[in-house]
Amino acid sequence: MTTRMSRTLLAALGLVVAATAIPSAPAFAVVDDSPAAVNTDQQGIALHGYDPVAYFTAGAPTKGSAKFSATFDGARYYFADAENLKKFMADPSAYAPQYGGFCAMGVALHKKLDGDPNVWKIVDGKLYLNVNKDVSVAWQRDIPGNLAKANEEWPTIKNATPASLN
Repeated sequence: MTTRMSRTLLAALGLVVAATAIPSAPAFAVVDDSPAAVNTDQQGIALHGYDPVAYFTAGAPTKGSAKFSATFDGARYYFADAENLKKFMADPSAYAPQYGGFCAMGVALHKKLDGDPNVWKIVDGKLYLNVNKDVSVAWQRDIPGNLAKANEEWPTIKNATPASLN
């Protein structure tokens, strides 16, 4: 994400940030020009390799293992153990992150931003990610309103490339 894009997103969220506060190479940013509905790395791994079930069972992000993996909606998910894999396979949509693992606030703003697996919240039994902690704070100021906006935007951006969203 460019510094200008970062400032634009933060300004849209009502946050004022000095130029020095925006890292030149953020760990999580606008997702490359993928039209995929699920946020994955180049190997097709979702959630940066984190176990989606662990958010619900352990209450914390937990790295998964390629030893325990499954494919859902065209993406590969890793799990910490066979039990979590079994739970996921019984009902994948109950555990997979919403908006394909893209940032929930970004979706509300008609953007596909990378979801940071360490910046998450479960709302009404659904897992949501945000791009960073500052964006998460802004998202949590009005979760119902932001979810309503995101639910409205998601069908139109789900399979769109980020470049086509500008």
